[in-house]
Amino acid sequence: MPLAAGRGELSTTLIDALVHQPGAVTLPAGRSLTEADPYGDDLQLALFLCYELHYQGFSGVDDAWEWDPDLLRVRQALERRFLDALRSEATAHHDPEDALAGLLVEPADGTGVSHHLRDDGELWQMREYIAHRSLYQLKEADPHVWVIPRLRGRAKAAMAAVEYDEFGAGRGERVHAELFADLMVDLALDPTYNHYLDATSARMLAVVNMMSLLGLRRSLRGALVGHFAAVEITSSPASDRLAQALRRMGAGEAAVFFYTEHVEADAVHEQVVRHEVIGDLLKREPALAADVAFGIDATVFLEDRFAEEVLGAWRDGRSSLRVPL
Repeated sequence: MPLAAGRGELSTTLIDALVHQPGAVTLPAGRSLTEADPYGDDLQLALFLCYELHYQGFSGVDDAWEWDPDLLRVRQALERRFLDALRSEATAHHDPEDALAGLLVEPADGTGVSHHLRDDGELWQMREYIAHRSLYQLKEADPHVWVIPRLRGRAKAAMAAVEYDEFGAGRGERVHAELFADLMVDLALDPTYNHYLDATSARMLAVVNMMSLLGLRRSLRGALVGHFAAVEITSSPASDRLAQALRRMGAGEAAVFFYTEHVEADAVHEQVVRHEVIGDLLKREPALAADVAFGIDATVFLEDRFAEEVLGAWRDGRSSLRVPL
């Protein structure tokens, strides 16, 4: 994957550094960071570039950048800006059960992206949604693996069992990221890893970056587990709606299969994560309850912002992508 185009002073400075050998890298002087929108294009792209070095990396970028101490200091400053904003604006609960309560009941008059695509969506809108989601789905479950060494006992075993399913239960062709690539091909989209990075909005970058932020920090293991629970709880009904939408649009079997595969699997995963992972983690470490709730709240907050942006663009008859397909 080639490096993306910069979206501001922070991300451009970082890109200019990464094309050279590891060495000194500093953020622009002045108010670029302190006044940067914590959810904006510039900061979120810069964070995404830092995190991607821990996944597949970029062509032409030395692998030694991954653990370069100067770059890690830059990443820490970006993370602090993002995390402080999330804690201030997304925190709504301190008890995980309270945070989960609203997710456990499907509203009769849902207005989310999957509802729109099922009921009124057009194929071009579905293709845009898939392009956005590809930034995560082509590495589905990867950010969550980091929490496994930080868990013990039942929580560790249960989390590993869920991840085993996400990675195809030992079958390469059933790895969920591979199934998503098949979906993309079915919809005439490019399944190349991070192909749509330049086109994807900052709000989707923030959703993906939150996963990496929570996964990479041991201190946020509770928040990562809370985030994962929120994903699994909302995935099954949303996947059912998206499968219905794809059938209505005349999509092929590979596209439909990705979502039908998630309907049953994630319904099971929801129970495992809630009762086995969260339950055992909080039995061992009750002080992490507020962090678990924060992970749930942050997930809902960022996903709602993304949905608001996408649906707003579609209502206006315009593309939700920075670069239309």
